[in-house]
Amino acid sequence: MKNFVAGAVLFLIVVVGANSVFVVSETERAVMLQFGNIVETDIPPGLHFKVPYVNSVRKFDARILTVDATPQRYLTLEQKALLVDSYAMWRIIDVERFYTATSGDESRANALLAQRVNDGLRNKFGERDLQEVVSGQRDALMNELTTELNTYVANEYGIEVIDVRVKRIDLPDDVRSSVYERMTSERQREAQQLRSRGNELAIGIEADADRQEAVLLVEAYRDSERIRGDGDAQAAAIYSGAYTQDAEFYSFTRSLNSYRDTFASKSDVMLLDPESDYFKYLRSDETQ
Repeated sequence: MKNFVAGAVLFLIVVVGANSVFVVSETERAVMLQFGNIVETDIPPGLHFKVPYVNSVRKFDARILTVDATPQRYLTLEQKALLVDSYAMWRIIDVERFYTATSGDESRANALLAQRVNDGLRNKFGERDLQEVVSGQRDALMNELTTELNTYVANEYGIEVIDVRVKRIDLPDDVRSSVYERMTSERQREAQQLRSRGNELAIGIEADADRQEAVLLVEAYRDSERIRGDGDAQAAAIYSGAYTQDAEFYSFTRSLNSYRDTFASKSDVMLLDPESDYFKYLRSDETQ
């Protein structure tokens, strides 16, 4: 009997001791409750003690969590409908407020945050046109929405929104064809503008090239004429110098060259006066 009582007492001590100790890890946030009321908030990581069956401990994931919002249909500024699939990353920053707002239910927190994200995206998409929400201002839109969400959810739910992102944007079937046609016409208009600009530049470049060609030709002709004139002047000076040194010999040499060129072809027939000056070096009385 004594052994039974001792065993029961030992078992009771083990059970009470096990319910008196709890551990909070580095990846958790925790609160201590007493009959459902919070008596200690944001318990730090480590080994802690509580009163068995009086106190209870609720632990929550302190890491960054992700909530996938259900794809929603939004209207842009020009009343174009879009199917948007988004997600948000968040974490707990105030354990007491988080427990009070959601009863510590992570799925409830996800639902509340997803609703806020959907409302925020609907407002942001309604302020912008299709081009801006698809590419032009998409990053700015997400940053604005994240900032606005944090001003509300931190006070209401005790959480911080790290980032909000759009995974996919689809066009509904009833507006997809009209949007594609509009995009095609805009691209064709831009292409035509680029072609016109290119043609304008090409005409300008061609005109400038023609002008440079004309200038180069004129300058080349001017330089060639100047060089030719200088050469003729130098030749005339050489001839004049040679003539002044021995005028008779110069005249005799020129006549011999003329005779050689004139009588080179035996088929030619020339009728000349033998007494003309052309034959003066061929007459015996002139050469003596």
